[in-house]
Amino acid sequence: MTSREGSTRGFWALIVTQFQGAFSDNALKALVTFLGLALAATHAERERVVPLVGLLFSLPFIFFSMAGGWLADRLSKRAVSLGVKIFELGIMAFAWFGLRHEHLPMAFAAVALMGVHSAFFGPSKYGLLPELLPEHRLSWGNGILELGTFLAIILGGAAGGLLYQQFKGRYEHAALLLLAFAGIGLAAALAITRVPAANPGKAFRANFLGDLFSQIGRIRRDRILWLAVLGNTYFFYLGALILQNAILFGADTLRVDEFRTSCLQAALAVGIGLGSFAAGCLSGGKIEYGLVPLGAIGMTIFSGALGVPILGYRAALLLLTLLGFFGGFFIVPICAIMQHRPDRKERGAVLAAANLLSFVGIALASGVFWLLRAADLTTSQVFLAGAGMTLAVLLLLSVLLPDAFLRMLLWGYTHSLVRLRVEGGEHLSAAKGALLVAERSTFADGLLILAATDHPLRPIMARRLYDRPWIRLFAKSARALPCAPRALREAGVALREGEAVLVWRETGAAVDGEPSAWERRLGRLLGNSDVARIAVQIDAPSDQTGRRRLLFRARTVRFGRPTPRPHASDRGVVHTRG
Repeated sequence: MTSREGSTRGFWALIVTQFQGAFSDNALKALVTFLGLALAATHAERERVVPLVGLLFSLPFIFFSMAGGWLADRLSKRAVSLGVKIFELGIMAFAWFGLRHEHLPMAFAAVALMGVHSAFFGPSKYGLLPELLPEHRLSWGNGILELGTFLAIILGGAAGGLLYQQFKGRYEHAALLLLAFAGIGLAAALAITRVPAANPGKAFRANFLGDLFSQIGRIRRDRILWLAVLGNTYFFYLGALILQNAILFGADTLRVDEFRTSCLQAALAVGIGLGSFAAGCLSGGKIEYGLVPLGAIGMTIFSGALGVPILGYRAALLLLTLLGFFGGFFIVPICAIMQHRPDRKERGAVLAAANLLSFVGIALASGVFWLLRAADLTTSQVFLAGAGMTLAVLLLLSVLLPDAFLRMLLWGYTHSLVRLRVEGGEHLSAAKGALLVAERSTFADGLLILAATDHPLRPIMARRLYDRPWIRLFAKSARALPCAPRALREAGVALREGEAVLVWRETGAAVDGEPSAWERRLGRLLGNSDVARIAVQIDAPSDQTGRRRLLFRARTVRFGRPTPRPHASDRGVVHTRG
């Protein structure tokens, strides 16, 4: 078996392991919740059961996520996965004893222990993806993982209710089934590909809050990574707010029974799963940043649509599904960024911090929901408030990451009017910093190069093109540099920071009458550093008359193999076009 086949098998083993864990988490939570409601002696006790179960499951993520991140870096992530599955066998045996005797405190403790299990598994689970899959399949892998997770949440919650009904008075039989499922999860974890420990010498910090703030400080040094962590936190915050509101929306506004109310929550989860899968498939073998604003736009629209007072039940199901679908578009590239950008030795700690902050977002959603309801907002108005919050996030994103909106437009363009093919993209992905040298072409072709890669890119453009009003907006969004000495300095900084710089080459032509000066500048850009030089070619499809066709045709962007120095044959002049 080749290493690639082994990694693919290991990836699917991880998916099965994660599916089983999420399924069992939610099945046990639902089973214990129904048992708690049945055994509650007073109305006040009954009212406390649902939030108590949710709190018991969530608190371990706050207290143990950082420890899980340390284990994910200190040990092999496969070994951690095996350890938590063995731990789950013990938890389900403990749950069996509590359910057999209908001992509610033990059943509650089992839910909390499953929270500990999931808190330790989370960083290893997400950290395994970039170790099992190549970068160009990372978004696809995240889409599959999120689809499986949300399907497991839905099926697990439904299974918990079914187990309660089928084994009423004989709950230990339900626990035996969950124990058997834990065994299946352990068998799947054994099939995960063996991976080495990322940082065997990493020291443990008992102060998880100090560890969290220290990790946040390191994350903030990478602006894109920090924004991704914040986006991940907001996603879980909004999801928790919508899910809590959906319960009262079904009961108070739509006036439907408990089963139909559960279907409203399931519709959101199904939408997220389907949207995640679609986003992974539509990312084109890269991290598609443009899907983030597209997802935020969809979440804003459909959350706002849920605020229409005359909404019917079927319309609500459809809108919640669409809201979740665009939520999947929003979260998949964010997850891929958090897995790809951190250093391998710190990846587990970064994912642990993101995991912890996501549960801070969930807890914050509970407080915000209580405040909104205390302010006498109806459930429809809470949906409108969620739309307003997401719109604010969207506007903030347009300021902090304007190139994400340009990438959104390019994604739409290359999935409708033009079919874009990319060859040799792995050459650019493997380079920390790269000087891309393309043949003379058009501004539109420069945008195609931008659409062909998720690598941070700084095009250098001629000043006369950059200053045109209709181009300037796109140029700024693309982080283009106008041709000037200052642009060369900024390009040098970008190369040293691992970004790519795009210039245009036209052999034998002069730029600003100084061909020799541009040759020297090109040499200084490469200097004595490890910056690679990569040639880029774009095909120019034409119709039968020989005229170029820009629409409704396949376009191919080819990245050549990197060379560390410009050869003598390449000592032409860099022509800075857009």
